[in-house]
Amino acid sequence: MAHQGSIMQTENLIRQLQKNIPVLWTNPHFHDVDSTDSVTKELSGLRLEAIARWQWLESFIKERFPELQSTAGILDAPLIELPDQYQPLGAHPDTGRYLIQEDHQFPIAGSVKARGGFYEVLLFAESLARQHGLLTELSPSTALGSDEARALFSQYRIGVGSTGNLGMAIGLMSAALGFQAEVHMSVEAKEWKKQRLRQHGVKVVEHSGDYAKAVEAGRQQAELDEKAYFVDDERSKALFVGYSTAATCVQQKLAMQNIEVSAEHPLLVYIPCGVGGAPGGIAFGLRQLFAPHVHIFFVEPCASPCVLANLASSALANEDSVRDEVSVYDWGLNNQTIADGLAVPTASGFVCSVMQQRLSGVITASDEEMLDRLRQLYKQTGIKIEPSAAAALLGPERLLNTIEGQTYLQRQHINLSKATHILWTTGGSLVPEEIFSSWLK
Repeated sequence: MAHQGSIMQTENLIRQLQKNIPVLWTNPHFHDVDSTDSVTKELSGLRLEAIARWQWLESFIKERFPELQSTAGILDAPLIELPDQYQPLGAHPDTGRYLIQEDHQFPIAGSVKARGGFYEVLLFAESLARQHGLLTELSPSTALGSDEARALFSQYRIGVGSTGNLGMAIGLMSAALGFQAEVHMSVEAKEWKKQRLRQHGVKVVEHSGDYAKAVEAGRQQAELDEKAYFVDDERSKALFVGYSTAATCVQQKLAMQNIEVSAEHPLLVYIPCGVGGAPGGIAFGLRQLFAPHVHIFFVEPCASPCVLANLASSALANEDSVRDEVSVYDWGLNNQTIADGLAVPTASGFVCSVMQQRLSGVITASDEEMLDRLRQLYKQTGIKIEPSAAAALLGPERLLNTIEGQTYLQRQHINLSKATHILWTTGGSLVPEEIFSSWLK
């Protein structure tokens, strides 16, 4: 009977999404205590290595990007209190305090994707330099900018499949080091993003079909060239741990603001989600630092809830491991959304397997809702974000104003009056003014 009930729930979920009705799905596999399996131990070790490597890289970053002199080469974005004049629907004073992690203001590349994209490119550059004797254990990271290093890097091509923001991060850091950069995109991707990439010397390769097909085409091309390196958003552990270091930055900023995270002061985080790499890495890092007191929700478009499709399908079948290649098309959805950064039909199987017990749930948002919250935030605070980032603004209201959300809060014994909510605004500062103005109309 329980299995029959879960089938009915999933069928109802699919029907709602097909009608563009937003939903909140809570994860039946969620476990508040973090795992200790071999994959977790490996990723945990890589995350700590990444934190140390970022510290070593600061001198190169400061030298190469003068705009970061004031931050001593530290790459991060502000964590600010949500202005009083803007509050998510249902977010009244006794539901806690609300913060925005402003990754739309992330230096150089203007999005969350730089956290992982920069890291993987720099990691590859370091590996090449060490292989060719240009770095020793005592070398400063500024050696990555030497003429000898640039001459070496210029012989290599770095490719990536992207809807835009990851391509921008990969392209900008690749160019800074002297690599050739190539971004594989769907012909349906936004033209202004393609133009901006080309303006920075990045080769844009367009493919018919959606994001997933562009990624696969790029992956196959890279396999044929021994001097090509493909940044794989679906499978890369380097990208994943690069994103995960954001959690340490958040931990430091919460401490500086005297914000406690504990059983009495829970942390609720809402992150827009496409293929899953960035939100998955961030969620993994947050769980490492704050479990069992952190609750993380991914927010996806109603037309493209690929992580929801993956995790819900696995939960429906009562399987211990997630399924690969579960697509939103299997649910009769069209993957067409104004949130182009989230327009992904199939989630990363690697990320979903890591998230299966760590993710509290998935929230979906309609295009109309995302545009409405984007306009509201701008008109009331002057903050400019793109529709993909505006998905995060739907998180608290869906949790607070639905039966599913209230049930989750009660089941987890969450004291909202002392909770901290973080809305992760993932991109938007590089959007051309005419495009942003069109969203306001």
